[in-house]
Amino acid sequence: MRSWGNLAFAAAREVVRLPSRSACLPAGRPLLAWGNGRSYGDVCVNGGGTTIHTRSLDRFMAFDAASGRLRVESGVLLSEILDLVTPQGWFLPVTPGTRFVTVGGAIANDVHGKNHHREGTFGRHVVGFELLRSEGERLYCSATENPEFFAATIGGLGLTGLITWAEIDLRRVSSLSIIQRQERFHGLRQFFDLNHQAELDSEHTVAWIDCLAAQPRGIMISGNHAENEDSSPRPARALNIPLTLPFSVVNRATLSAFNNAYFHRPLAQGPGPYGPFLYPLDGILHWNRLHGRAGFFQYQCVLPGGEAPLAEFLQTIAASGEGSFLAVLKTFGDVASPGMLSFPMPGSDLAFDFPNRGATTLRLFDRLDAIVAAAGGRLYAAKDARMPAALFRSGYPGLERFTQFVDPAFSSSFWRRVMEQQ
Repeated sequence: MRSWGNLAFAAAREVVRLPSRSACLPAGRPLLAWGNGRSYGDVCVNGGGTTIHTRSLDRFMAFDAASGRLRVESGVLLSEILDLVTPQGWFLPVTPGTRFVTVGGAIANDVHGKNHHREGTFGRHVVGFELLRSEGERLYCSATENPEFFAATIGGLGLTGLITWAEIDLRRVSSLSIIQRQERFHGLRQFFDLNHQAELDSEHTVAWIDCLAAQPRGIMISGNHAENEDSSPRPARALNIPLTLPFSVVNRATLSAFNNAYFHRPLAQGPGPYGPFLYPLDGILHWNRLHGRAGFFQYQCVLPGGEAPLAEFLQTIAASGEGSFLAVLKTFGDVASPGMLSFPMPGSDLAFDFPNRGATTLRLFDRLDAIVAAAGGRLYAAKDARMPAALFRSGYPGLERFTQFVDPAFSSSFWRRVMEQQ
């Protein structure tokens, strides 16, 4: 089993599928849940331990079509929820950039989407869940019942026990079409001006940025669910990368060509189906294989402090000559996350995919880490594969409180890496 970044990690000793949500946890130790393998680094990897594959927990338990409250087992995918509820006028209140993640994974990483400035994180819409601890105790956790375990498990990286089922509140939409607007920007000042207006006008905002440009440039993208458009958009057929390439197709020449073409392409405007807008990469199955056998890192961070640290960050990447087709910039709002280790905080959120070129890539990350630390920011554990322990500790002030709720039988390669470095 490999995580989404295809990086080489120590393998689990055994992989177990639970026959039902009422089953006991396996005897092997340490334990860690594995959903659909969409975490990029080692937060979902349990080298030498026992991995609990949760996709067998895939049952829908209850759905109130009047209120939009849904109860499902933790291995259900967000895509499966959408298939069920969208024909009835409901939608996920918060969704990440792929719909192929499990509900348990979405809670464990407290995922966010393009509407953080309005809706916050996924965990804000979780009513409650059952947490199975290694001693056999089953805790119902909500904001009022076992609230400390509730806060520790949301964004808790799967370390507080196994989530067997969860209840979430969906949101009503009048259409599955999204009316989008795209605008080019030159420079960070223009980005912040466009972004400010987009957040006032739109539920979803995000920007693509040219990571190799000497002066930052990109495309601001925003959108809202339509009020009266066709609610049954035509599904597009996904492309597929059938095998892992022997080398990465991402290099300075291909990046420069792609970025120039993408920046000058005709801009999309108006209504369209929600899939290409919210999940553009889901249109290419196994796109991670384009980065070759060495795999790739995603470096995702949040930078408080406005334009200055963001400019330094982007200049450092542009000067390195490394970069990716995926280069995303957005801002987080001040909607508080419920989890002790939730990633979002007010500031600029950046995500870049870098092919794994060994020491050269890691030296670039060291320079980026210094900028993040100086700005008082943090890295996203769900995407991480090499964060230093000191940066993890400085970025997550709730860490010490969180450790009180870690199940002693649960661990991960990520957790051992960052905690054993202390």
